[in-house]
Amino acid sequence: MSVHLGVRREDKNIWERRVPITPEHVRQLQEEHDIKVWVQPSEIRVFRDEEFVQAGARVEEDLSPCPVVLAVKEIPAHFFRPGHTYVFFAHVIKGQPYNMPMLSALLELGCQLIDYEKATDKQGRRLIFFGRHAGLAGMIDTLWALGQRLDWEGIPNPFSDLRQTRYYDGLDEAKAAVTAVGERIAREGLPEQITPLICGFAGYGNVFRGANEIIELLPVREVEPREVAAVSQSSDYARDVVYKVVFKEKHTVEPVPPDARFELQDYYDHPEKYRPVFNAYLPHLTLLVNCTYWEPKYPRLVTKADVKQLYGETEPPRLHVIGDISCDIEGAIESTVKCTEPGDPVYVYDPFEDRAVDGFEGRGPVVLAVDILPSELPREASEYFGDVLMQYIPAIARADYSVPFEKLALPPEIKRAVIVYQGELTPDYRYLEEFLP
Repeated sequence: MSVHLGVRREDKNIWERRVPITPEHVRQLQEEHDIKVWVQPSEIRVFRDEEFVQAGARVEEDLSPCPVVLAVKEIPAHFFRPGHTYVFFAHVIKGQPYNMPMLSALLELGCQLIDYEKATDKQGRRLIFFGRHAGLAGMIDTLWALGQRLDWEGIPNPFSDLRQTRYYDGLDEAKAAVTAVGERIAREGLPEQITPLICGFAGYGNVFRGANEIIELLPVREVEPREVAAVSQSSDYARDVVYKVVFKEKHTVEPVPPDARFELQDYYDHPEKYRPVFNAYLPHLTLLVNCTYWEPKYPRLVTKADVKQLYGETEPPRLHVIGDISCDIEGAIESTVKCTEPGDPVYVYDPFEDRAVDGFEGRGPVVLAVDILPSELPREASEYFGDVLMQYIPAIARADYSVPFEKLALPPEIKRAVIVYQGELTPDYRYLEEFLP
């Protein structure tokens, strides 16, 4: 027996061109699983309506005949239908105030909410994500931002040859451009004003892996955190390489008791027992790329006070750009005072006035804080995301959502991601009641 599955168009902003499944996935669902896919029309989606039609989808504005609807970003409350199931990045698990009305509507209408962010394995590791593509686009954009900033400072540099990720015709073309910059660095070297060029990465997960994929296209020499100060202060450095350093938790915090040792699990469980020490590295970095997951219970990586102190020195600091790929407002990078979009991706954080100045000019570091970076690689990001999601879609589409939650037959990875069921918060998410209006 065939079932209907809906795909909502993305309309949160004009830059969101991704889809949860591609036309090829639609074809597979129909031919292999007898699942009929209805797709809302869209003028901005990276895959055209005609491509979905050719794959066998039905393009319709009204998705109400579809009991299960997929999307990428948040769905507005007026879209929901009683009893239906919605699968998307809900951004509610931290009690985000701006999405509580949406969550309330799902509860009132007796709906189901499945949040990609909470689809995890037994160890709690996320399974369905765009992290790698955020890292890819974020690193390309960070290098582009460095080139633009150095241009403003009057320093000729090879990074000026780069464009923002969204202007390339896909990942291959973007990688080729970065590779060409790397060849130029190896051939001509970097300008003395910015050498040794040290790029620091905070974090080592999926986002970092994408960012690292890009930085490794340049001539790179990796150093340990303990070596950073010596490299930056040495007269015996290489001008034809980019120095890379990866910071883990043990480098960014230390136990408060002087005789205590750093233990990763203890830090996760009791972050209040640790204090930040990353500011000791900050004066030595040219670029800082933030790939970390952060919650308010953890110490910040960089505070506003750190940036103010850095830029208050007599000599201009080495730090030119902060690529905050994680993009938590006033989070791990406190000077990330707002998120940006691909059309206006950067600002200068003025630490003396505590404000963002759009563009590349001014006192303070350039901050790249695009919160939808994977949308700059919409085709590749959608293909990868859909490939992962496909192994779960048949079960999601055919599940019986009328049974009690304990009898709901979904893969455990997906069942962990069910936040709302039959209009009630599931046991793991009842803590969200305190955030509801």
